[in-house]
Amino acid sequence: MEKGQKDFEKYHNDAVRIRSIRSIRTSNTELLHILISWFAVSYAFAILLMWFKLNTKPTSEDLLNGIFNPLVISLSTVGISFIVHEMSHKVVAQRFGSWAEFRMSPFMLVLMLILVYEFGILFAAPGAVMIFGGSVGRRESGRISLAGPLSNLLLALVFFTLLSETGILYEIGRYGVIINITLALFNMIPFSVFDGRKVWAWNKIIYIGFVITTILLLMVFVAIQLIPSFTQEPF
Repeated sequence: MEKGQKDFEKYHNDAVRIRSIRSIRTSNTELLHILISWFAVSYAFAILLMWFKLNTKPTSEDLLNGIFNPLVISLSTVGISFIVHEMSHKVVAQRFGSWAEFRMSPFMLVLMLILVYEFGILFAAPGAVMIFGGSVGRRESGRISLAGPLSNLLLALVFFTLLSETGILYEIGRYGVIINITLALFNMIPFSVFDGRKVWAWNKIIYIGFVITTILLLMVFVAIQLIPSFTQEPF
């Protein structure tokens, strides 16, 4: 508790209030951690897209000459989705009076980049929102946990609007939908450290309703992909 109290006091001393949204409080440390994680996750996903395109490990020359479009897609999809997911946890936690800030995991970021470059395996666990204090019981904890997957479900709906476009906009829409539906369902696993465990413990009806809604959205997306007029050339 003593360490937590020191972190809480340091947070108040270093906090930077975002005036346009008064409920959000952050710090220079958190902003730096978010930016580093956003770029690292996006770059890792861009490497994975290169693996898909080449069907083999990309060379240094491949990454130098062909990374631009995949990186734009990644920054606009997985990068944004990651930030919105974590910040949704943060905003709801702060509304319950908690100290809440994102902290990256340098070891996991490095491991992620090594795995995706060497083996084409993307395991992204760049960090998490650290929450301390406040009036957080089972109900509040469930809402904080649901905020992340719910934000991904809403983002998937936003990216759906790009599926009628062509070129890179279509690719951003397609990957945006896939990534956000995947994040929503994956994080709703009802055990271990996943968000779903706390949502299930709080309200099983909401948990089931959310999962069913996300699966239905996935089915709609798959159906759209089977319509020839919506099929676009990859980047």
